[in-house]
Amino acid sequence: MSELGDFLKAKRAAIAPESVGLPAVGNPRRVSGLRREEVAQLAAMSVDHYTRLEQGRVTTASDSVLSAIASALRLSDAERTYLHILAQPPTRSRPAGNRDGDGQKVGPLVRELLNAMRDVPALVVDPPGDILAWNALAEALYFDFAEVPPAERNMIRMLFLEPRVRGMHRNWEEVASASVARMRMKVGTIPGDRRMAELVGELLERDADFRRFWGGHRVLATDSFRKSFDHPVVGHLELDWQALILGAEPDLTMIAFTAPAGSATADSLRVLGSWAAS
Repeated sequence: MSELGDFLKAKRAAIAPESVGLPAVGNPRRVSGLRREEVAQLAAMSVDHYTRLEQGRVTTASDSVLSAIASALRLSDAERTYLHILAQPPTRSRPAGNRDGDGQKVGPLVRELLNAMRDVPALVVDPPGDILAWNALAEALYFDFAEVPPAERNMIRMLFLEPRVRGMHRNWEEVASASVARMRMKVGTIPGDRRMAELVGELLERDADFRRFWGGHRVLATDSFRKSFDHPVVGHLELDWQALILGAEPDLTMIAFTAPAGSATADSLRVLGSWAAS
């Protein structure tokens, strides 16, 4: 079954018939959640057309059909976007060879910006999340990323497979779930990306938690999140990370970690910066 079919199946399985005004007939029901014919009924379309779409036998679908299915399945805004991406995939994938694990593709303007952000941990990643550059405070927050081989220097890979990163998150379960949901959205926006496919395959093979989150088909489009860290030098940190598209390098994203002014974490970041400088 295609990713579109897997997604639709997972979403209809999560909906109780009575929650959408349908009788819970067939006790026990042979399938959890909604049947295909029930989704088709709610979306005002033929059962055959919906079935062919879920089975991958329809290569395109109109906006009106997708909107009707999204409403029937009570999809969130992010899930609606993801449904359209899957059913109407982008025609352009990221060019081969665009990834550079040693960071040569990070231009001087971006490096100057990183270095100027002395009070904010910040790093630069490419679409699959490979870390290409970072500033001194990001190194102090985590560790020297240069110690990690370029092929393993990836944000989500380290979240699951690097003990130092996994262990420093107080709210690891929440962060990991959200990260996988964002990754699923990203996979849809860069179809055919070999690096992303390799990364998903490795994590599915090596980590049971990743398999659990990936199998949930959650989708998230947020560009900000709260992370709770335990740091060996300054202790507890509550940091908000933001993903910022770089005008000078539109294919790259800057991840910045900030704390509210006057907070204990803001004070701790200043201490961490002094410790790193010394």
